[in-house]
Amino acid sequence: MSTHRLSLNTATTKRWTLEEAVDGVVAAGIESVGLWRDRVAEAGLERAAQLVRERGLRVSSLCRGGFLTAATETGIATALDDNRAAIVEASTLGTRELIMVVGGLPAAPGPEQPATPDGDRDLVAARQRVVDRIGELVGFARGHDVRLVLEPLHPLFAADRAVLSTLGQCLDVASRFDARDVGVVIDTYHVWWDPHLRGEIVRAGQEGRIASYQVSDWILPLAPVALNSRGHVGDGYIDFPTITRWVAETGYAGDVEVEIFNEEIWAQPGERTLATMIDRYTRLVEPHL
Repeated sequence: MSTHRLSLNTATTKRWTLEEAVDGVVAAGIESVGLWRDRVAEAGLERAAQLVRERGLRVSSLCRGGFLTAATETGIATALDDNRAAIVEASTLGTRELIMVVGGLPAAPGPEQPATPDGDRDLVAARQRVVDRIGELVGFARGHDVRLVLEPLHPLFAADRAVLSTLGQCLDVASRFDARDVGVVIDTYHVWWDPHLRGEIVRAGQEGRIASYQVSDWILPLAPVALNSRGHVGDGYIDFPTITRWVAETGYAGDVEVEIFNEEIWAQPGERTLATMIDRYTRLVEPHL
């Protein structure tokens, strides 16, 4: 068994600083990290890049860009500015993969906007704005050798976080652009339920668009904050051997990020979280890669 392809997404150890996270993964024998922009901002971009270089770590991805569905000129300009900043951050940190959570409906409260009850509820138009904004960002991203990686989110989050709910929808958007410029992430938590998933994974592989494979489990009951309902691999109801085989059959050879949002896991010592993460990965994921 090998952890060579295992990556800690820093959301999993939310209470660790960036320096604590990179030191933790080195001590655990993990070679890669997926970084969230909040931890990078706390450390400072140049310092963050120095930390991962000094520890000899790969940066599997940067989370996140996106939130592209604003309907006002001010909102559109703000989103484009933030995403250009994220692209520069990804390039500076040494990763090509910028994860894009595309955004929800303007009417819904989300992490990037307050509630606007009289706002736009036009789902079709919101999806078109995602296409339009990606088109405006692709050239800038290409100039920095960064790929925009579309992430489908479970339909539970369609109103406030992502109007793209399936891998197929993300591929339909991505297909308008070169595969080197726009890819997709397969996050088991968000796509495990999809009856068309195997065919969509095959298509993603054939088009050369799989930029990341993220794993965490679907557990019940859902937490009061639904977003924080992820569990360690093996704690819930997702068939990791099957989905992992489907991903492996495409020829995907990149890192496997563990990304967990869970208040109870965040409260545990980071070293314990990493030990559990490694155990579950080596038993339930790695044998099927």
